Amino acid sequence: MKTHYLPALLCLAGPALAQGSETGADMIDYGPRPAYLIDKLEDGELKDTLSACLGQTPAKSDFSIGHRGAPLLFPEHTVESNVAAARMGAGILECDVTFTADEELVCRHAQNDLHTTTNILTTDLADTCNTPFSPASGDSDATAECRTSEITLDQFRTLEPKMDSFNAAATTPEESMGGVADWRTTLYSDGATLMTHAESIELFASLGAKFTPELKSPSVEMPFNGFSQEDYAQKLVDEYKAVGIPPEDVWLQSFNLEDVLYWIEAEPDFGAQAVYLDDSYDIDGFDPMNPATFPESMQSLYDRGVRYIAPPLWVLVTLDDAGDIVPSTYAEEAQAAGLNIITWTLERSGPLANGGGWYFQSIADATDSDAVYYELLHVLAQDVGVEGVFSDWPATVTFYANCYGL
Repeated sequence: MKTHYLPALLCLAGPALAQGSETGADMIDYGPRPAYLIDKLEDGELKDTLSACLGQTPAKSDFSIGHRGAPLLFPEHTVESNVAAARMGAGILECDVTFTADEELVCRHAQNDLHTTTNILTTDLADTCNTPFSPASGDSDATAECRTSEITLDQFRTLEPKMDSFNAAATTPEESMGGVADWRTTLYSDGATLMTHAESIELFASLGAKFTPELKSPSVEMPFNGFSQEDYAQKLVDEYKAVGIPPEDVWLQSFNLEDVLYWIEAEPDFGAQAVYLDDSYDIDGFDPMNPATFPESMQSLYDRGVRYIAPPLWVLVTLDDAGDIVPSTYAEEAQAAGLNIITWTLERSGPLANGGGWYFQSIADATDSDAVYYELLHVLAQDVGVEGVFSDWPATVTFYANCYGL
């Protein structure tokens, strides 16, 4: 059985980072990617400014948020992924939170992602999966679904994390563990370490980072064995209170507006900067240029106590008649209402030569090279005025934040 004890895990952070933020800052390293992206920019003011910062001393920035750590190359929600993010200067780190069968909080992007993020299908716990592995056959893809709510915390601890992927052509459980995008890697997966939510708090604190946990929507009907949605939301907060984490260092997140409103009412110190992850983009007819399609007005959210809103990148921008990236009406409405804006997720799309995919859909016509990562980030920071940016490779955002003094 693989054990997970934070004193041992902290050794993975290295002696400097484990001592706290001041000495940890000495270890911050951008690596080669920011310079690589800057080289791809067209000549102009942005390239000149960023190029002039290439010799700067890296520093941690709260503008730079590790999205599940640094999952461009590391298995998400692992100790190693978050240590990598901290070493790239991410001032805020994320644990997506779900629960096990015994109602313990753990870091997973979804309650039902164990078949894509761990080795569960090749272990004895495969029998616990809600949907057992079914091999690909003819025109039918392989399928499986495995939930944390089907196993105990002790069982969860026996699993080995891997890069998030599922090989839809698999005919065996072992083959299903493949399918990693060719612009990611498995080089940093060996020996990666899962975390509970409580362990993430201790780790992030040791790294000198702040906290942005996301309460994930359950895959099971709530209440779950008497464990209500309110119990779930409260337990998340209680794990910060239990170890004395200041509320101002925590940005609670949820796609469920009722969770955010619960925190505002029940835990006002934490609720003051709770983040509403707006998924209006999933509604038929949603148009970030047309406020009539927004299910909630920005002013209505503000009047109900919400102070932070977090849509995906593409919702905040559009292209003007000249083909330049500019703020969307959605962004302007949020600004006018006094809402703080956070956005997600940079460096999640792979190479941008062909439009950038889902995260770049509103500016696809201008997305033709990796340089657009910095072009978009510049508009988000300077024109939209976002407070922070989630990234799968935080060094990209940290470099920009340091260069522009964010």
